[in-house]
Amino acid sequence: MFENLTEKLDNVFKKLKGRGTLDEESVRVAMKDIRMALLEADVNFKVTKNFVEDVRVKAVGHEVLDSISPGQQIVKIVHDRLIELLGDDSGQLKLANRLPAPIMLVGLQGCGKTTTAAKIARHLMDQQKRVSLVSADIYRPAAIEQLKILGESIGAGFFDSTDMNNPVKICADALNDARTRGFDALIIDTAGRLHIDTELMEELKNIKNAVNPAEILFVADAMTGQEAVSVAETFNDLLEIDGAILTKMDGDARGGAALSFKTVTGKPIKFIGTGEKVDALEVFHPERMASRILGHGDILTLVEKAQKTFDEKEARELEKKIRKDSFTLEDFRKQLLQIRKMGSIEDILGMIPGLGKVKNLKNVAPDDKEFVKIIAIIDSMTREERIKYQVINGQRRKRIARGSGTTVQDVNRLLKNYIGMRKMMKKITKGGAKYLKRGNFPFN
Repeated sequence: MFENLTEKLDNVFKKLKGRGTLDEESVRVAMKDIRMALLEADVNFKVTKNFVEDVRVKAVGHEVLDSISPGQQIVKIVHDRLIELLGDDSGQLKLANRLPAPIMLVGLQGCGKTTTAAKIARHLMDQQKRVSLVSADIYRPAAIEQLKILGESIGAGFFDSTDMNNPVKICADALNDARTRGFDALIIDTAGRLHIDTELMEELKNIKNAVNPAEILFVADAMTGQEAVSVAETFNDLLEIDGAILTKMDGDARGGAALSFKTVTGKPIKFIGTGEKVDALEVFHPERMASRILGHGDILTLVEKAQKTFDEKEARELEKKIRKDSFTLEDFRKQLLQIRKMGSIEDILGMIPGLGKVKNLKNVAPDDKEFVKIIAIIDSMTREERIKYQVINGQRRKRIARGSGTTVQDVNRLLKNYIGMRKMMKKITKGGAKYLKRGNFPFN
């Protein structure tokens, strides 16, 4: 996320670091570069203009302590202004004081509403809420079946209507069913179109009147940039949405939609989708996102992801093993599988303060295919080999390669990386992220 913008802003700040004071000329040049960086990130033109002017006025006016450097002054001002731009507060779901609370998802076809419906259900279920799903999309082939399968995969309820002609009645019936069965929330996946039309909007307004939703959330593909923001304006004018969910943020290196949305629509971004899996959904925190954009990491989100993924008892045992230098290949395998549940390695590293500015994080850690290969190699080892890697000689390496469908070179590479991981983990317990920042990655 925001990869291009982060790199360009970092270059602006580097130019200011060597200056003794902030004069109008240096600020003017910096603002010109920041303006170009935001426009290239597909941020709305008016939003960019106002942002740059606000930062310029505050920078020239020395509103930050004079004791810090010019570069730090600009970073602080930009950081605070980014938070304002992104929405100040995190947009939590506001469930009504009635059960069940209907949550209506709207948006164009292909924006990811159906998958997002399951993600929102999973998010609420993690908070011990009982959730039911219903699809009002009677037009798209297999849309209902897709949502049903997703719902079953997470253990959510699902309303399977026999009426396939009236989306409004389907939603009303689903609400009554959810009330009867004691659900806390009903997620409504509405139909989309390739573009806005009168028929679609009329249908959505009728569904809104029928269920009186606690939240209407606009779902948008972040990669469409300003088009997503423009469409959101239309939906807001006709339906009065409560917020947005930006999908495919993991593939959006620009971030223009996220940076423009609140200012243009007046509505907050509540969640971002960071992958295809049902757990790849993050609550949108403007302050944390501003830190990510500036390459300062997002340690709070990283901790939250880890808390959801790792068992506290296992984590303590792992720490003891690392400190005692008894981290085995079996432990290595377990940790790789746990880390994969948290998301991509690139995203995880980007959340560590300081590492967001390290270039080519994509080349730091193994991709999905490499992960499969690593797990296959370890699975082909005996218990003794996993616990005591020193016994793996030439003959054993050949056998492990044959058993895993890989080459001896692959086995050698894994063992080398594993030994490097052991050393790195031991040093991290002493030196923290600074050790990683120097480029000491185990998969280089």
